[in-house]
Amino acid sequence: MAIITISRQIASMGDEVAAELSRQLGYTFINRDTLEEDLLKHGITKEKLHKYDEKKPGFWASLARDRDEYFDYLREAVYERAKDGNCVFIGRGGFAILKDVPGCIAVRLVASLPIRIERLMNEFSWPEKKAMALIQESDGNRRGFHKAFFNIDHDDPSSYNLILNSDSITPVAAAKIIAETCNLTVDSNQERIGRERIAELLLAQKIVNHIVFDLQIPVHFLEATATSTEITLHGVADSSAVIERVLEAARTMSPDKKVLSGISIVQDYKSYP
Repeated sequence: MAIITISRQIASMGDEVAAELSRQLGYTFINRDTLEEDLLKHGITKEKLHKYDEKKPGFWASLARDRDEYFDYLREAVYERAKDGNCVFIGRGGFAILKDVPGCIAVRLVASLPIRIERLMNEFSWPEKKAMALIQESDGNRRGFHKAFFNIDHDDPSSYNLILNSDSITPVAAAKIIAETCNLTVDSNQERIGRERIAELLLAQKIVNHIVFDLQIPVHFLEATATSTEITLHGVADSSAVIERVLEAARTMSPDKKVLSGISIVQDYKSYP
């Protein structure tokens, strides 16, 4: 049930490598269109997708409720797609969302600046200046996206199991290297534990999204963690009555687990849109 996440610089052939890897392994390819379709089904508008998808949100956008809605449903969509394994994710912070999940291999595709410029010039028949401008815009957006949503530097090599420079290798060769890495490092025990972990992450995220967006219970910064026996909720509420509503909703969604509260009461708490 190996799960592979591909992070890439623009013009590093990341999309081509991900598609080829999916073909070689017979895995499901989870690309931008797939996740956008999932998010639209959850009520995330195309306007919100345009505002947040692999982009650095502006100051006010980073504080808006829309930002939390996009991020929480993105995590649910990724967990839902990952729960059956045998899939390849491209972009959207997949490596960060699935961080520390056993059986998940995080790959980064890079290329030297001259090669990236040359590829864009050839693909679009652009002058060098225009190609360089797109690279700077894309790199800045992706850097800001990962910082805003995950508080990480996506160029940090320690975030990945494998980093490939695509300057002089083909998508077919790169895909073979990644596939072999999976064969050598992911075993059946990791697959089993990974399935269990993703199921816990998915349940926890579904509980949060249901409470915050479906029921619209006024609890702030709600997060949930799940184990095989317990659900623990953290956040801020202004009364014990609100906390009880949150706990009851969680119990309804996970009747076989003990539900614990780590929610703090803060009187007169105010949030800003």
